[in-house]
Amino acid sequence: MHQPVMSGTGVFTPSEVITTEMAPSSSDFIVAASGIHQRYVLNKSGVLDPTVMHPHLRQRTDDKSGVMAEMATDACNKVLAQAGKAAADVDPVIVAASNLEREYRAIAIEVQDLLGTSGFGFDMIVACSSATFGIQAASDMIRSGSARSILVVNPEICSGLLEWRDRDCHFIFGDVCTATLIERKEDAAGAHFEVNSIKCPTQFSNNIRNNNGFLRRSGPDGVADRRDMQFMQNGRKVFGRIPEPEEQPNILQHYANTSSAGSIIAFSQNSEDIKDGELGLICSFGAGYSVGSVLLKRSC
Repeated sequence: MHQPVMSGTGVFTPSEVITTEMAPSSSDFIVAASGIHQRYVLNKSGVLDPTVMHPHLRQRTDDKSGVMAEMATDACNKVLAQAGKAAADVDPVIVAASNLEREYRAIAIEVQDLLGTSGFGFDMIVACSSATFGIQAASDMIRSGSARSILVVNPEICSGLLEWRDRDCHFIFGDVCTATLIERKEDAAGAHFEVNSIKCPTQFSNNIRNNNGFLRRSGPDGVADRRDMQFMQNGRKVFGRIPEPEEQPNILQHYANTSSAGSIIAFSQNSEDIKDGELGLICSFGAGYSVGSVLLKRSC
């Protein structure tokens, strides 16, 4: 058995920003309901155009890199640089996200090709808990000895899944990509976090869902303008409260909800002052429902 460690994190942040004042709703309502002041997006001109209200993303032929793979590659290169590792050191690549831009080939295999890693790659979806569940999968492979070093990457293009005309959801999400490197403790080149415990329970719920899928075309009522093929939620059933500053680090005011990537952003921004032997916690809550928690211990 091998001890898995998290030896780095990487974050790709888009260059474009939509502030709450730009959003098609009351900024006072948005801040009061969510604490969100802005969100990063891949494209804001389409979102803010009342005749379009979705991101304008360049259409790519099959021989060009996908947008998710490009985001993922950027985040992966950052985490490799932080951990002092090269792409050749990586075995599997796991792309864990709430939504994928295609069904297959796997986004992870494309990322693997762009990075130049060996081994294998696969995708997994557990909504907003995809990152923590991906870390569990990677840690289990490290413990068992089936892999030495694994990239878990979370490309989230939430702006493309929203109905921006819907006041219940349009202000909630942003775009970003995060990555973590999980490897054997003896291979870590510098300071790292031991993965001491992971818990990932799920419980069925219809309160948050997206009904898009290949079988929808077979329905008698068509699929062209079905609202439920985008993000849907019964917001009043899932809404909690804004945490107090001392309860947890909060990134919503800057990034909004970035689905699976949010917990990794929060950890990346708030883990540098964790001292040797101290504990850190990555926690997520996602549709379905899914909850993931990763207990880490700093080791220098």
